[in-house]
Amino acid sequence: MSKIAFVFPGQGSQAVGMGKDLYENSALAKELYDTADSIMGLSLSKLSFEGPQEELKQTNITQPALFVHSLVLTRLLGDKIKADCTAGHSLGEYTANVYAGSVDFENGLKLVKTRGMLMKNSGIKQPGTMAALIGLNEAQVLEICDKAKDAGIVQAANFNCPGQIVVSGDIAAIDKAVEIAKGEPYKCRLAKKLEVSGAFHSELMKTSDTELRTALNETNFTNAGIPVYTNADTTPITSKNEIRDALSRQLVSPVKWEMLIRNMTADGVTKFYEIGSGKVLTGLIKKIEPSAEVFNISTYEDIKNL
Repeated sequence: MSKIAFVFPGQGSQAVGMGKDLYENSALAKELYDTADSIMGLSLSKLSFEGPQEELKQTNITQPALFVHSLVLTRLLGDKIKADCTAGHSLGEYTANVYAGSVDFENGLKLVKTRGMLMKNSGIKQPGTMAALIGLNEAQVLEICDKAKDAGIVQAANFNCPGQIVVSGDIAAIDKAVEIAKGEPYKCRLAKKLEVSGAFHSELMKTSDTELRTALNETNFTNAGIPVYTNADTTPITSKNEIRDALSRQLVSPVKWEMLIRNMTADGVTKFYEIGSGKVLTGLIKKIEPSAEVFNISTYEDIKNL
């Protein structure tokens, strides 16, 4: 029997205007956004709907904004489609856990608010950056990291799909990695620094590690109702203790998205619904598993048309 998976986007998928149509068309959406504004202590709804872009892309705003938008969509979907399992890219793993029922919306948002602030602070305490290397394989990227490491910390942070790997670390080391990737013998098709405020999923996030673990331990989790495939291990889990641990390790570990999708497919998933802003994940899934059916749900219209 073929299975359905819901996948939830992470940073980079945000767009000014996301969620506005949901808020205007649904009392439930309005209620959830109002709750979010009060938990955040600022108008997250206004920043999501109107921007400015500059502020929306700050990690401490981006993460809660994407989280709330995706979850409002799942609530409006109701029972129209049910997923058999779920996953999310980086921040999206928190969204996936709320969908799976391991943590409720309010506590999930409080965690995401904390995570966003901690990651922003880590970026200030230990300035770092990330770069996408397109057209190279894993072995080549690891070799490049090895060659650049005398300039500082540099490691593979996101294994997104075949030929798309993101590296993360100290600014000087990432600059060096980009330079090496463009030269012989790699001739990387595209080596480009990303607009991020820190070296996410690298050792440079260790400054936030303890505080995030404390926040996770103080949050009430229950066992998930459906399996959640994790970024750190790529395998499905439902146990609340394993979920807490996976979310904690995810901060400093690479996002193994390609392997995660391969595992979902091997376990019978044939349909993937990306719930939230943008189409980043459906694009990656098609490159990993061309036979998969992929769908996007990001607007009120999308839900009405189901």
